[in-house]
Amino acid sequence: MNYIIETNKLCKRYKEKMAVNQMSIHIKKGDIYGLIGKNGAGKTSLMKLLLGLTSPDSGEIYLLGNNNLNEVRRKVGSLIEAPALYKNETAFENMKRFSLISGQSSDKEIRHILQLVGLENTEKKKAGSFSLGMKQRLGIAIALLGNPEILILDEPINGLDPAGIKEIRDIIVNLNKQGVTFLISSHLLDELGKIATNYGIVNDGVLVEEITAKELQEKCRTSLIIVTNDGRKAETVLRKAVPALQMESTDRIVSISSKIDDSSELNRILVEAGVQVYELRNESIGFEDFFIERIGK
Repeated sequence: MNYIIETNKLCKRYKEKMAVNQMSIHIKKGDIYGLIGKNGAGKTSLMKLLLGLTSPDSGEIYLLGNNNLNEVRRKVGSLIEAPALYKNETAFENMKRFSLISGQSSDKEIRHILQLVGLENTEKKKAGSFSLGMKQRLGIAIALLGNPEILILDEPINGLDPAGIKEIRDIIVNLNKQGVTFLISSHLLDELGKIATNYGIVNDGVLVEEITAKELQEKCRTSLIIVTNDGRKAETVLRKAVPALQMESTDRIVSISSKIDDSSELNRILVEAGVQVYELRNESIGFEDFFIERIGK
C-alpha cells in the first residue's frame, strides 16, 4: 500500500533520552491521523523530524511516497506549538509576509484561505489583539499557504474554549473533505475522537499501536457481562444455542461483545441448562480508558 506519510524505524536521541525510538508510522491520503501520547512521549519530536526541523539519527522518512524530502516538504504545511505571528499586523498582512517564504501567493488566494478559516472579516484588527482561537486559525491559514497536501498540527486546540475547539474542528473537517491529509496531536481524546480516522499511540518514544477509528469503536463498544457459577459451561451452552455470539469466558464470567437485543433470553437459556446466573450488566470501555491501558497513567 502507498502511504502519503511513512517512516521506517525512525530514531532520534537527545542526550540520554530516546525521543523517537524505531517509529514506523503509516498514514494514507485523506486520513485524519491522531497522534496520542503523554507529554514527552515523542509526538512533537516525530513531527519535527517529518518537517525537517531536526535530523534523524537513523531510519527513513517518506512523504508523498518520496524520500527526496527537500522537494516534497513544500507540499506540507504545519503548525507546531504556538503560531509565530507579527502582532502589530493584520491577518492579511501576516499572510502576505509568510507567503514570501512558501512561494508568493496572490491577494486573491490569501483572501480565499482567510475565508476558509473564518478570518475574512477581521479587516484592520491587529493579530496581537486576536483571541487564542483566532490566532490558531491564523496559524492554520499560514500553514495553508502554497496549497499543501498535508497539514501537520501539534496540539491545535490546546487551551481553547468549547467554541474555539469547534471552530478548529470544523476547519479540519472541511479541509479534509477538500483532500488535505492531517497528522494531529492532541490531549483532548474525546475531541480527537470526533474527527480522527486513524490513531497512532506513542509512549516513551515508541509507537505502541496503530488503530483505525472503526477498530477503536469495536474495542470500546459495550459488552454484556454475565456472572455465573460456571463461566466455561455458560459459554458452551450459549455457543450451542446462539452460534453467532462473540464471547469469551473465565471461571465465573462470560463477556459477550455481540449486540444483544434481549439479554433475558440468554438468561433463560442458561437457567434451563442448569447454570446459575448471579448478574447481567452492560459494561463499556471509553476512549481514554483504552489509551491509558496502553500508555499508562
